[in-house]
Amino acid sequence: MNDSCDVLITNASLVIPKSGVSFDTNILIEKGKIKKLSKSVRDTNAGKKINAKGKFVLPGLIDPHVHYGVYTPIDKAAITESRSASIGGVTTIIRMLRLSHSYREIESHLQASNGTHYVDYGIHASIFGFGQLADVEYLNKRGINSLKLYLNLGNDQNVVSMDQDPGNNSINNQRVNVTRDLMTATMKKAAQSSSVVLVHAEDSSKCSRRIRNAQEQEKKYGNREINPLKIWSECRPPESEAETISSSCHVAKEYGCRVYFVHLGSRLALESAAKQKANSPGRIFVETCPHYLTHSIDYHSVVGKVVPPLRTKKDVESTWWALKNGIIDTIGSDHVASTLSLKRGNGDLWTSLAGFPGVATLLPVLLSKGVNENKIDLVKVSELTSYNTARIFGMYPKKGIIKKGSDADLVVIDLSVRKKVTPEILQSHSDYTIYDGWVLNGWPVMTMVRGEVIMEDGEINGSTLGHGQFVEMG
Repeated sequence: MNDSCDVLITNASLVIPKSGVSFDTNILIEKGKIKKLSKSVRDTNAGKKINAKGKFVLPGLIDPHVHYGVYTPIDKAAITESRSASIGGVTTIIRMLRLSHSYREIESHLQASNGTHYVDYGIHASIFGFGQLADVEYLNKRGINSLKLYLNLGNDQNVVSMDQDPGNNSINNQRVNVTRDLMTATMKKAAQSSSVVLVHAEDSSKCSRRIRNAQEQEKKYGNREINPLKIWSECRPPESEAETISSSCHVAKEYGCRVYFVHLGSRLALESAAKQKANSPGRIFVETCPHYLTHSIDYHSVVGKVVPPLRTKKDVESTWWALKNGIIDTIGSDHVASTLSLKRGNGDLWTSLAGFPGVATLLPVLLSKGVNENKIDLVKVSELTSYNTARIFGMYPKKGIIKKGSDADLVVIDLSVRKKVTPEILQSHSDYTIYDGWVLNGWPVMTMVRGEVIMEDGEINGSTLGHGQFVEMG
């Protein structure tokens, strides 16, 4: 009996998360789903055939930490940043949405997002005030089950750029104060609604005090330190992260709340998180970012300003160790879609923006610096970039795995492809990258979202704009 499918991928070296193995098979795709995996396809009829011989096929990446819609409105940002995501093999992006008003007004963002994404997308809702907690049940019904707390925002370090309203192209800076009382109330509410709380773990009072002191010293004595990133790291010390991780976990444990720590990249923070994970198995999750695996304060340029800061080379080594040994669960890019002129501010440390683009380079960095340098294997990559994220945020088994019935979100990679990184090939709104000029060995050569080829050999299929769908999580 002949078999049939819409798309047939032959000779695929399939990487299966948690299995510890990869194996050769053929993938049959029907109506955007995995129909089956088959050793033999001799009598299979397919509308489209793709030969993946010599390449590996992984579950499409899920980037859990993407900022877009902040410096350009979402109707424009969705196009550029989902396009950049597909260049990097990312098939689902989760937006860190920041609103200063009620989340019942999220409908305009969802409407503007519809038809403007190349890849699928979800949303985390940032909480800046007690009034927004009244919207949590509403968010749950809309498939948004994760809440973000910026514990770094308070005292005189309290300005944040909110997401722009659709169609409004002006930067929306607001003053906020994320207090311990707000953290407690949010975790209590999250536990009641089975939501995950994402925590930016820095002590705003400690960081504010150190930043004020550094600025005063600079005014008094001038800038004696030629490395701005070293100053920035000293102003926001790892001790601040470690202490905030410990204190927030104490509150989370009291209410039975699941906590996901974003962007950890210092030894002290990771040690603190590891201790908390051991005390609360299955309740504490840890994310790192590619830049904490590749860059240190020795980068020197204000372009490398980020929060939490880049740390020392020893911290980079510690982050790789935590990655290999199961302390880190996921990798997010913390992608910020800004331009270089905006990023630099007035050219000094204090006025430059924190954050930089990274969604397109997440996978190439892991392949080049991880797999091809024998630090981690492809199975580990698939767990860190897809499977674990899908499990934590309630997208599994729809996403995060390649098996019958799952979405046909796939990335085909070639470990032998070498490319020099330039902003142009990453196709973001951003016109710069901290990897500019780096030659990375190992790149995605095809990105498929629910059976549609979005990217092939660095070229975007323009007809797939709008294919990306909103993914309900939880």
